[in-house]
Amino acid sequence: MMIHSGILDVRKIGALLRGETGCIDSWIRQPRVGNLAVQLIWIVVGMGCYGAAMGAWRDSLQALYTALKFPLIILLTTFGNILINAMLAPLLGLNITFRQCLTAILTSCSLSSAILGAFSPLIAFMVWNAPPLTAAPAATSDLTHDAILLAHVLIIAFAGTVANLRLSQWLTQLGGSAAITRRVLFAWLAGNLFLGSQLSWILRPFVGLPGLPVEFLRPNALHGNFYETVLQICAHLFFPGHGK
Repeated sequence: MMIHSGILDVRKIGALLRGETGCIDSWIRQPRVGNLAVQLIWIVVGMGCYGAAMGAWRDSLQALYTALKFPLIILLTTFGNILINAMLAPLLGLNITFRQCLTAILTSCSLSSAILGAFSPLIAFMVWNAPPLTAAPAATSDLTHDAILLAHVLIIAFAGTVANLRLSQWLTQLGGSAAITRRVLFAWLAGNLFLGSQLSWILRPFVGLPGLPVEFLRPNALHGNFYETVLQICAHLFFPGHGK
């Protein structure tokens, strides 16, 4: 019953949305099941709403698929890196336990999820007013796809920047100096980027390319990798004839 009432405590959601440093610092220092549940629920809801808006331009089924996959990437990346992140923090000078590390990262993810969830109506409005895929010429569809994709990149980058700025403040309050916090945050972000980008590659598509069928996963999902593709694109752009 205590856990149940803790999960439904609206004040925790308000503190998270406002990014109250003092309140969230107590969450991280003394992790509780109720706080963890609030963070997980907020990640699923916020990322799910944004994922649905992200895939809505391609098809309603694509919207459902992306709503399921977008929170999954965040959770898999977090839990996939949590052990190495918890080991790196003390090595880099920040004395933090495994549970505190998990809570800090999930709190940051839930804050970025809240921001993205707030942007989802704007994305849905943009998609609603974009030229529909079925009625537009191929060139227009490609242009619309690129514009929508660029908007997603900018919004996701904004949400991630705000969440990581908050995370750096929380880590500093946990006892690390600004220099230690920068080192720890850089190491964590490097690991998250490495795993998250590859998971995004495997779980594609999200927006959905014109001309390709709506699928939960590509048939060649495990073929190649994110980094190889980026290098091929760079080679194609800067060294014509030697790229893909």
